[in-house]
Amino acid sequence: MKTKLSARVWASFILIGLVGQVAWTVENMYFNVFLYNTISTDPSYIANMVAASAIAATATTLFMGALSDKLAKRKIFIVAGYVLWGLSTLSFGFITVDAAARWFPAANAAAAAAGLVVVMDCVMTFFGSTANDAAFNAYITDATDSSNRGKAESVLATFPLISMLVVFGLLDSLTQQGRWRTFFAVVGAAVSIAGLLAALLLKDTPLKKKDEPYFKNIVYGFRPSVIKSHSTLYIAFAAFLVFASAVQVFFPYLIIYMQMYLGFENYAVILGVVLIAASAISVAGGGLIDRAGKLNIALPAAGVMLAGLIAMYFVRSFVPVILAGIVMMGGYMLVTAILSAIIRDCTPPDKAGLFQGIRMIFAVLLPMVIGPYIGAAVIKNSGATYEDLGVVKSVPTPGVFLAAAAVLALLVIPILLLRKRERAGK
Repeated sequence: MKTKLSARVWASFILIGLVGQVAWTVENMYFNVFLYNTISTDPSYIANMVAASAIAATATTLFMGALSDKLAKRKIFIVAGYVLWGLSTLSFGFITVDAAARWFPAANAAAAAAGLVVVMDCVMTFFGSTANDAAFNAYITDATDSSNRGKAESVLATFPLISMLVVFGLLDSLTQQGRWRTFFAVVGAAVSIAGLLAALLLKDTPLKKKDEPYFKNIVYGFRPSVIKSHSTLYIAFAAFLVFASAVQVFFPYLIIYMQMYLGFENYAVILGVVLIAASAISVAGGGLIDRAGKLNIALPAAGVMLAGLIAMYFVRSFVPVILAGIVMMGGYMLVTAILSAIIRDCTPPDKAGLFQGIRMIFAVLLPMVIGPYIGAAVIKNSGATYEDLGVVKSVPTPGVFLAAAAVLALLVIPILLLRKRERAGK
């Protein structure tokens, strides 16, 4: 029997989910651009920042997810986390090379500023992961069931792209004008306000308080007996690991690639068209996911994304880039929705918080360590550079899309394993 989600639940998904994704868009894409444009063009700094942030996000989700389960509370973590998440995002507007030179006179100013960005990124990630990755993701699992998760996930999967559209359309001009302080202030204020509104909107779902020791719960998902008894869930996690690693090969460098390699000053228009089309594909595919079966369309959806990645390697002009981008991101959206829904279906309903940290290891930590370093290696080995005021700077090249396609092709292994287990009734 299909359960209908209430208007209040949908409203909470939209407000908290969308604003949170705006903050993650800034963190995942614009911190890279901020670091590249204002501090250092060395891609290693970007890779280091992404990896450090992933480690912070995973550790935070592991500990705070278990705590939210133990206390049987989600709302307080979401509300307080969003308020502090916004304030920490705002603080990035005050990090500059000149400021670092004043704060750390004995150190190399650029290196000190880059290090400060990495540290503050981890601080911001702590609040964001507490609120979004740990508490909000567990809240979604609490509020949905297997009959409506395909639809819910297809809508939630659009939020990363809609958030990019919002940021590109409304705020990107600030970054192009170098008004980074205003940019971070606007985003930070929006996130904090969303946290305050969530205090009025959210209603905790009934949960049973856990009596188990807190630290015992933290290591719960690492126990061999748990892995064995929930092996299908861990295969689904492995599938997301492959998929997310492929995305992270190219995604951190995407804006820089369009700016510096393709020479598109109006890249926001391209991204806007691609994101609108890809979001429409995801929403339209939500019902199909529930009707046809998630695993039945997982590989076709991945094939669409693979075709888009290969096309992105070859295209150079405005319209072809848009068309290839729609194919690539449309497939990306569908795969995200499918794999996320499968993971929620396989997650024990009374232990949603405990498994959020494990999910982060596979969906964030490992992909954000593996992917960006593959991308950085491709960029450095390509030899593509340009000179600016006597400084030689590295440029992302189309090779990152082929590397991403090669990683994505490995997704066939865990998907076939999941289909085999489904046929066997496991």
